[in-house]
Amino acid sequence: MSRITTDELRGLFLFEDLSEDRLAWLTEYGTVREYAEGADICEQGDPAESFVVLLEGEIVLLLRMRGHLVETNRSAQPGVYGGAVQAYIGDRIEQKYQHTMRALRPTRVFELPARKFGLAVRKWFPMATHLLEGVFFGMNNARRVVDQRERLTALGTITAGLTHELNNPAAAASRATAELGDRMLRAQRRLVDLASDGVDCERIGELVSLRERMGSSLRQPTGRSPLETSDAEDELGDWLEEHGLDDAWDLAPSLVGAGVGVAEAEEVAAVAGDRLPAALRWLAEVLEAAELQAEITEAVGRITALLDSARQYSQLDRAPYQRADLRDLLDSTLTMLRRKIGEGVRVVTDYDPDLPPAPVYAAELNQVWTNLIVNALYAMGGEGTLTVRTRRENGTAVVEIGDTGTGIPEENLSRIFTPFFTTKPVGEGTGLGLDISWRIVADRHGGDIQVKSRPGDTTFQVRLPLTEPEAAPGAAEETSAEEPATS
Repeated sequence: MSRITTDELRGLFLFEDLSEDRLAWLTEYGTVREYAEGADICEQGDPAESFVVLLEGEIVLLLRMRGHLVETNRSAQPGVYGGAVQAYIGDRIEQKYQHTMRALRPTRVFELPARKFGLAVRKWFPMATHLLEGVFFGMNNARRVVDQRERLTALGTITAGLTHELNNPAAAASRATAELGDRMLRAQRRLVDLASDGVDCERIGELVSLRERMGSSLRQPTGRSPLETSDAEDELGDWLEEHGLDDAWDLAPSLVGAGVGVAEAEEVAAVAGDRLPAALRWLAEVLEAAELQAEITEAVGRITALLDSARQYSQLDRAPYQRADLRDLLDSTLTMLRRKIGEGVRVVTDYDPDLPPAPVYAAELNQVWTNLIVNALYAMGGEGTLTVRTRRENGTAVVEIGDTGTGIPEENLSRIFTPFFTTKPVGEGTGLGLDISWRIVADRHGGDIQVKSRPGDTTFQVRLPLTEPEAAPGAAEETSAEEPATS
């Protein structure tokens, strides 16, 4: 450790315009330290005690994200700086190193105690200090507000889609329930009519047993063409008319729709005898009631499936950090966005069946999938193919979301993840969707997100580690809103 001269300080671009008195002040309180190759000059998360300026050698800045060190910058230019770069703010924020600074070869640096550096900036540059503080806190607040707004906007989109999807099966179940009550009442009246016509309890019991046997063997003739259905109705209508049913052509369509043909009608005739018309009318009512019950079951099943998808999407009933099947997360997001996808977009999924669950913040990743898919739909303008793929590549899970839209201009590719940058018209995009997605993938999961684009073929590729980081889940460091400066 040694002192530095005013001449050496004046030779650095950072201090070249300072007066002699201020340079002397820096030499009095600052010191020169030497570090061997590979030594850490300061470490992320430690109390920020020194403002560091490179004199000679080479340094690299590293950020720890979910247990992984990511290089953000490196330089050998004398005068680049790091360390306690926000000391001028004082005690209004917790002063910790926001990065790790490491020597890449034998390196000399000038170190100034953080409190002295903060005092000098506030005293020597009072207006600049106010401006820097305003930028720092203003950007933090703006990002926090817009992040929340983006989440609420996404939630509104999902809620609208879910409401629309739930409305159809709910309406179908409500209609079928109302009709079911009417059909059951009419079926009971038909049994009363049979009894009033002198049909004894034994024969009524045989009819009920015959209906039960038919119920297990009848199948909906979904494979019939309209012409085949018409022929089956004509055949049964003729048979009913021959057996004295004056409403034969009203009964035939409902009986054929339930799978009843001439063979089944003859079975009823063998049991009902001369009370065949009343027995067939009762059978038609009971079969229609069974169809309505099946419709209700199908509608409730659809509602349950949608709610399961919503629960999977929101992850409200699950731990924030967990091992999750990425295919389930992607499917739940596609379900939530089904209304937004529309009929003009074909969705193709290609999932690797051998991809293991990944340790993730599931709800946050669903926000990433939502942002990428909504952007893809916007680019396609309602028509095209949306492709969602997963695969395993070495120790990472790879998720690709592609579209056949207009593509991203080459000059914009390098800025696509920059905050507030958007290619959408004014008022249609905040420019934060992809920035949020990048921070969730990179900062929260230690992964990576990239894009390749040309007209008709744009693919966003998300890479996520399949192994848990050394740090405990939930202990990930939040990166500062203002990145450490190095020049």
